[in-house]
Parts: sequence; C-alpha cells; structure tokens
Amino acid sequence: MKITVLAVGKIKEKFYTQAVEEYTKRLSRYCRLEIVEVADEKTPDGAGEAAVRKIKEKEGERLLSHIKDGAYVIALAIEGKMRSSEKFSEHLSSLGLYGDSHLAFVIGGSLGLSEAVLDRANEHLSFSNMTFPHQLMRVILLEQLYRSFKIQAGEPYHK
Repeated sequence: MKITVLAVGKIKEKFYTQAVEEYTKRLSRYCRLEIVEVADEKTPDGAGEAAVRKIKEKEGERLLSHIKDGAYVIALAIEGKMRSSEKFSEHLSSLGLYGDSHLAFVIGGSLGLSEAVLDRANEHLSFSNMTFPHQLMRVILLEQLYRSFKIQAGEPYHK
C-alpha cells in the first residue's frame, strides 16, 4: 500500500520532526510512505472571512496539485467521521482489499481545508472534536497509521 500525507506548512520544531522521522521509519515495514509539504499562506491579524477563504483556496490549490489520479483521498477535518483505532485499522484494510492501494491523507493549515479539497476527498476523518496544531496532527496521523498496521498484523502495541 502507498500512503501519501499532504500537509500545509513545514514542521519547525525539532521534537515534531523527530517524531515524524521515527514513525516514518516504523511505517516503512508496512507501506510506502510519502510526505508532501506545501507552502502555507501568511494570515494577517484580524483577517476577515473573505481573506480567510482566499488563503484556504490558495493552500487548497497547492494540495490538489499533488493528489494523484486514482488516489483515495481522506481529508482530516474536525467535522469528519470519528473511528476507534480498531475501526480505523479495519477501514484501511478494507480499502486495500477493494482496490484502493494508494491513500492520500490531507492535513490543512491553521485555517483548515478549502471547500475544493473537502469536495475532492472521498471521505472526511476526524481524530477529535478538539483543534490540534497542524504540525502535531501530522504526528498523530502517523502514529495512528502505525498502530493500524500493527493491529492488522496482529502484533502487540502499547495501549
């Protein structure tokens, strides 16, 4: 299975970078992982609704340009469907069984995802009703992907 993580912005903090590197290494046993970062837009203080929409559209265009034809796109969105780790693992396994061998997970910037990206997605996934920094969300996603593959393989993983 190939997994692409498309994310707005670069990771700046060393501890996030180290976590991403660790989970990338661990995931290499289970899948081909590619992480694609696109530039984020500066958000001016007090940006109005129109400015926010424009920023999300620009970031969205960058994200969409990296989505390959045939990829099954999962947008990380707070209003998406929530699953337990076990159900997430089952879902990923079933996607692979039914021919979706390339999954693209999309993580928006600090303002979220554009309507165009949300419309392109095959599904929306939420890890919580809480808001997380998009850099941390990348680590959380990779950890859950790793956990998912461990569950599928029947291998132990800490609870």
